[in-house]
Amino acid sequence: MTAPTLPELEAEEASLILKHFDETVACQLGAILVGLAQTRALPVVINIRSANRTYFHAALPGSSANNDAWARRKSNLALIMDRASLIVAMKLAERGRTLATEGLPEADYADSGGAVPLRVAGAGVVAIATVSGLPQVEDHQLVVEGIRALLA
Repeated sequence: MTAPTLPELEAEEASLILKHFDETVACQLGAILVGLAQTRALPVVINIRSANRTYFHAALPGSSANNDAWARRKSNLALIMDRASLIVAMKLAERGRTLATEGLPEADYADSGGAVPLRVAGAGVVAIATVSGLPQVEDHQLVVEGIRALLA
């Protein structure tokens, strides 16, 4: 699967704006993502959280505790940067930087795609939706597909 370009990802991110966010929206998005993953028999973990609360979590068949750890680390990066983890990873690579050079310990952060901010018009980033278990671009694209379905 070909990775999107940074301008494509930035345009995509700018288009994924929710009208509002609450527990019901989190569960709706989680159900959409679970449905997409189950239909394709994807061994993923799906997590929707804010900095201080988990709104939704599912571990599908074939996923592992390692996927939970990756989801936590990717969502931590997206939360601190207010950007999709794939965008952050690409920007770091473009500048020849690493998490360590940015002062972010790899035990808590992962510069790998799959964590996408949930933005609300007028409020900014309110939570992060994360998928872990596939190659990073596919993790990212699954989250985006779910958000787009939610917005439709």
